[in-house]
Amino acid sequence: MSPLEIFFTILGMGAVTLLCRAFFLIPEQDLPMPRWLREGLRYAPVAALIAVVAPEIVMTQGHLVHTWKDARIFGAIAGLAFYTRKQDLLGTILCGTGVMLVLKFGLGW
Repeated sequence: MSPLEIFFTILGMGAVTLLCRAFFLIPEQDLPMPRWLREGLRYAPVAALIAVVAPEIVMTQGHLVHTWKDARIFGAIAGLAFYTRKQDLLGTILCGTGVMLVLKFGLGW
């Protein structure tokens, strides 16, 4: 690609991004939306987070984990157990990471 094509590509990508993000901010009043859609959108961030994190827990280099001796699985279970009891996000991260590090470096998993 020539420098001019690269410039216009970047300019076009910026315009598309600006239009997509500003679409909800430009109208002065709320856009009409069915109640079921509004309720469903409440779960979009959680679904996106699960879609990113879950494959990292159960897959290695594009293949499912083939052994139960994987520190990530036990770290995720420990973090989930901690969160269901305390509902503290920082504690959940520290608990899951701590279990994973102990298994990985302490036991050599």
